[in-house]
Amino acid sequence: MSYALTTYVVDLDTLHGAVGSKDDKLRRMIGGRFKRHLAAFDQQFSHVADEGGPGIHDAIRAVIDGGPFDAGHGSMYGYAYKWICEFHGRAQYNNDFSPMRSGWLETVDEGLAAVGVTAVRVDEFSMDRPPAPIPAPDFVPCYGEWSAEERRKAHEQWAAATDDAKAALDREVREAAESCMEWCANAVAAGRGVAGFFS
Repeated sequence: MSYALTTYVVDLDTLHGAVGSKDDKLRRMIGGRFKRHLAAFDQQFSHVADEGGPGIHDAIRAVIDGGPFDAGHGSMYGYAYKWICEFHGRAQYNNDFSPMRSGWLETVDEGLAAVGVTAVRVDEFSMDRPPAPIPAPDFVPCYGEWSAEERRKAHEQWAAATDDAKAALDREVREAAESCMEWCANAVAAGRGVAGFFS
């Protein structure tokens, strides 16, 4: 089975603030900007509606309103939160993480640690859930964040690593680590954090 990690450079306070904001203008803007994508998403997840669960528009509304939620369909609300992040953030290059095999995030973390980058771990994106009150998904999407301080420190640690240490990494691991550090550099330049969704 293959997985994917999608990351965004985003103002984490703005992202968190959208949950329960009751901002109907935000909901309508998301629906307008991603109209075709949301329609395709609903087709892909039509089985949820068949089971009596929410469509993606209703899920986005519930997340922005702070409920009510159907705890049996936590995944839809997790994806709704991802669409809110897509609206507020900037998607990052993730070809080194999509598709990926099981255990790949841990392998990349080992490579980062080998060159002295310990401030962030990519497996954090596969271990947490969207913020409350959004119900936890049964499986995916998982969610994680790198704060402004974490990504700044990681960027510094990577810059301090020697070229020889980086060259000693397996090529695929090194390229994935370089992508992670590009996310950090982009976040540093924007003064924002990094949000990631594992699915």
